[in-house]
Amino acid sequence: MAQGLHIGIAGAGVGGLAAGIALHLAGHRVEIFDQFDAPRPVGSGLVVQPVGQRVLDWLGCGAAARALGAPIRMLHGVEARTGAGTLAVRYDAAGVGLHGLGMHRAGLFEALHGRLVSLGARVVPSSQVMASSADRQGRWLQMADGRRFGPFDLVVDALGSHSPLSPLVSRVLPYGALWTTLEWPVTELPDDRLTQRYVAAHRMVGVLPIGRMPGESTQRAAFFWSLRHDAFAGWQAQGLNPWQAEMRDIWPALSPFIAQITDPAQMVLARYSHGTLRRPYADRLVHIGDSAHRASPQLGQGANMALLDALALARALDAAGPQDAPALYARMRRGHLMLYQAFSRFLTPQYQSDSRALAWFRDRIVAPIGRVPPFDRAMGAIASGLFIPPLGGEPYANGQPVPPGWAMDAPPAPMLQR
Repeated sequence: MAQGLHIGIAGAGVGGLAAGIALHLAGHRVEIFDQFDAPRPVGSGLVVQPVGQRVLDWLGCGAAARALGAPIRMLHGVEARTGAGTLAVRYDAAGVGLHGLGMHRAGLFEALHGRLVSLGARVVPSSQVMASSADRQGRWLQMADGRRFGPFDLVVDALGSHSPLSPLVSRVLPYGALWTTLEWPVTELPDDRLTQRYVAAHRMVGVLPIGRMPGESTQRAAFFWSLRHDAFAGWQAQGLNPWQAEMRDIWPALSPFIAQITDPAQMVLARYSHGTLRRPYADRLVHIGDSAHRASPQLGQGANMALLDALALARALDAAGPQDAPALYARMRRGHLMLYQAFSRFLTPQYQSDSRALAWFRDRIVAPIGRVPPFDRAMGAIASGLFIPPLGGEPYANGQPVPPGWAMDAPPAPMLQR
C-alpha cells in the first residue's frame, strides 16, 4: 500500500479535480496545476450517469451536484420524417431509482472544486503544463513560462484531449456538434429526459435539461445540432434564418428554444474523436480521462469515465506501491473502457454519418430490439455505465474484492473512509 505520496496533477477539469479529491482522501499530498487565472469550467451540458453519481457520492460531493443538476429518467429520440421511435432508454429499467443527472459543466466543476477546497488541497493557477520529465529524484512538471515543479512521486495527466503529456493519437470523426446553453422555456417538452429528433443519420438536434448554474435559480437547457466539420464555415456564412427554418421544419416544438439563438457566435463547435492508449502510464506518470481515451458523446460517458479513472487510480495506490499502481489502475479500467469504446464505435455512425442504410438499421433493427425485455434492461445498464463492473473486479487493499455498491441494483456506499 502506497501512503503519503507527493502527487502532481496536471489539469483541473473533471478528472483532475476528482483525482485530487480521491488521492487526498487516500492520504496523499496533492498539488493541482491548471492554466486558468482563477478556477473556472469549460464546456456546456453533460449527463452524470448513475455510475458517475456513485463516484461523486464516494468523493463527498454527490449532494452538491444533485442540488444543481436535473434528474434525467429517459433518453428519447424520434426520426423526424418517418415518426419511427429511434431511441427509448429508461434508466430505471436497469435498477429501481436509477437516473442520469443533467448538468452544466459549471455545476459539476462547482461541486468538485468546492469539495477539493474544503479539504485544503493545493491548486496552482496560471500554470500551463507543457512537458514532464523524470529523473532519480522523481517526476517534474515544466510550465510554459519556464517554471518547474517537483519532484513528485507520481504525476497524473488530466489535461484532456490536447494534452502535451499524452502520446495518444486519436481518429478524428467527420461529425461533431454545435452546442449552446439556453434558458429552459415554457415548452411541451418533458424536463426529465434527453429529447432528440433525427433525419436519417445526417441530422440530429437535441435538448437536455441541465438544472441551474451556480448562484442562479434559472433552469437551463443544453441545445445541440449535429454538423460535419467541413460544413461549419458554410453554416456560419448562411446566417441563422435558413438553419432556424430547417430546425422548425424538423421539430416545431423547438420554437421557444430557437428564439433564444440570435447570433451564430452563441453556438460552439465541438469536435469528436476516438482513441485509447494501450498503456496509459509511463515512469511515475498516469494518464486519465481524455488524455488516455476519447470517444464520441453518443453514450454520454466522457465525464463519467474520467471520474472512474480518478477513483480507480486512488484504489490502485491503496493496493500497490507507486511502481506497480499505474499498471494495476490500467487493468482495473481496461475491460470497462474497451466495452464502452466498442459501443461508441457501433452507435456513432448510426446517429452521425451520411449513411442511410445505417439509419434504417438503427430504426428498424436496433431500436425495436432495445425495447423488448431483457434488452431494455441491458440498454438501461449501458446508459447507466453499469453494464459490467466499472473497476474490472480487481482486488483492493488486503485482497478485498470490489465492494457490492458497484452492483447495478445496490445503493451507493462509501469506499473512501477518510
